[in-house]
Amino acid sequence: MVDDVRATAAELSPDEFEALYERLRQYADRGPADRRGALNHITPATVRAAAREVRLGRSVSLAAPVETVPAPDNPQPSTHHMISSPAEHRHKPGLNFAYDRLAMNIHGDADSHIDALCHVVYDGLMYNRVAAGSTEPDGTPALSIDVAHDGIVGRGVLLDIPRLRGVPWLEPGDHVTAADLAAAEQAQGVRVGPGDLLFVRVGHRRRRNSLGPWDAAAARVGLHPAALEFLAEREVAVLGGDGNNDTAPSPGLGFPVHVLAINALGLHLMDYLQFGELRALCEQEERWSFLCVIAPLRLPAATGSPVNPIAVL
Repeated sequence: MVDDVRATAAELSPDEFEALYERLRQYADRGPADRRGALNHITPATVRAAAREVRLGRSVSLAAPVETVPAPDNPQPSTHHMISSPAEHRHKPGLNFAYDRLAMNIHGDADSHIDALCHVVYDGLMYNRVAAGSTEPDGTPALSIDVAHDGIVGRGVLLDIPRLRGVPWLEPGDHVTAADLAAAEQAQGVRVGPGDLLFVRVGHRRRRNSLGPWDAAAARVGLHPAALEFLAEREVAVLGGDGNNDTAPSPGLGFPVHVLAINALGLHLMDYLQFGELRALCEQEERWSFLCVIAPLRLPAATGSPVNPIAVL
């Protein structure tokens, strides 16, 4: 019965979706020149406050290891080519160098990555009604990941939805509602606020590690589209998940959360992160907030970047 209620709640008519899209755009109305989107919620004051979250001096990676083996959710994995390996030089005198090359599909369904604000084009437009393919006065592509070239630093908050529901993971096709987010806040004794980097755990990585990879493009857990109003009201700066942030299958539009978050709100998304070590440390310390540092690669024309967010507790 609960599953039936959740499935019904996930369905938005085209008119309801468009109304939600327009409401979220009003939250993000920062004038026609804006290119930073929700990163504007991060201020020197929020960064200084985030630095005070550090008490243990422990750093934890929120990225999964880059995968180079084909899998059902990763048919075109990253390719790592060792051009010159360390082993080749073990008997050579003097100075020698090992070096390699990596190629990656940034927006795949396995590797951790961050989406730029140019990643989602909806009705020919990007975030802030910028025409797809636009360039800035200096000739660089508009809204590329270079918007975040100085890094993203703020207070991270982890909301653990499987913990809230008493299950190891959420099953593909399920979704996280605004009520889930509010209930997780209360259960964990934390409140999401302006400038926060919000991480929502659905258990995707734990399920994958336990049961093996599956076609995540066709079946995965994400947020209910209406949950984006929760993020807008709280002035969240970045959203990250251990899945794709969008539920599949999805009635109607295939990636409603990506459209609403990136295109309407100007919210950078991080997909397919890994929260196992962070979750254990937060549970141990009974504290679910931390300093977080995100450093996308300097890729001036890119629609995203591989990413290795670092939580510091």
